[in-house]
Amino acid sequence: MNLRDAFEHQADTCVRMGSPFMGKLLTVLAENWPADSALARKFAGFEGDIGPAGHSLPLRLAGGLHALVLNRAAPDLAAVYPPHAASDAALRDAVLAALSRHETFLLRWTDSAPQTNEVRRSAALIAGAHVALQHFDLPIHLSELGASGGLNLMWDHFALEIHGTRFGAQTPVLTLSPDWTGPLPPAARPRVASRAGVDLNPLDPGRSKDLLRLTAYLWADQPQRLVLTRAAASVATTPVVKGDAIDWLARRLPSAPQGRLHMIQHTVAWQYFPKPVRDRGRAMIEAAGARATANRPLAWLSMESDGDTSGKIGAALILRLWPGDITLNLGRADFHGRWIEWTHG
Repeated sequence: MNLRDAFEHQADTCVRMGSPFMGKLLTVLAENWPADSALARKFAGFEGDIGPAGHSLPLRLAGGLHALVLNRAAPDLAAVYPPHAASDAALRDAVLAALSRHETFLLRWTDSAPQTNEVRRSAALIAGAHVALQHFDLPIHLSELGASGGLNLMWDHFALEIHGTRFGAQTPVLTLSPDWTGPLPPAARPRVASRAGVDLNPLDPGRSKDLLRLTAYLWADQPQRLVLTRAAASVATTPVVKGDAIDWLARRLPSAPQGRLHMIQHTVAWQYFPKPVRDRGRAMIEAAGARATANRPLAWLSMESDGDTSGKIGAALILRLWPGDITLNLGRADFHGRWIEWTHG
């Protein structure tokens, strides 16, 4: 895939995921890429997959441009970003000017891969935890792999509302209302007794620089995502450990306490681990599951791409439970948590 194809592919994906502005922005970049710039030379040096399953160069650059808008460093660019309406020509001119004027900033910004912490994925985590508690009704010892800024570690502070029925916190800092199809999740009262997360590049949403990074990768014509992220950041008090997820989990699994349900969770993270790492992690979790007891059970809740691009782009929701080695296919969810097709009931 060349760079133009990567921009166009990402533009199409963003439109399909409800962001016409991102579609326009990435099309502008595809059709007007400044091939003689330092940014172009940097991007040409990347090897391998430069699309969304690899280096994700289009989203790196889009995040940098949005960061300029959010930190008020580029007023001319902000004038053509939502909520303002702008012609394609005005957007093109402002974007090209920003690429030139703020090239040093964008060169630094694009050193790192996109890093989001999509709070709406917590809708699936809340529902999945309710199912787990139906099997093992114990306080939860929570572990998140690829936790980013730790926002989804705080799902017990959020509420999930489905057709007028509320699940989760009684006084939530935010309420998630995905387009839900299927039966309701079971009633339960999750209590997270302890929590921790790990990430190769953890962010602290309490620091303005890190919060900017988390919010810049949200799409400018989806302001509700920004509101939810900032609300979740207000209660994100659990520092995320820097390190390899499976090495960290290897140390954490043996220390899970008695009288707790150890729940491992990850959302759109596992798929980015190298295959040998995934294989090692799966074997490790299954071995821990074989040692689980009714007073020290284990749950593995995942929301990861199922590779289905023929219809709705989304992720499979799978819950594994031990003792018993139970596998439950809970349904599918939009990567951004806009919809959930729940099949468990």
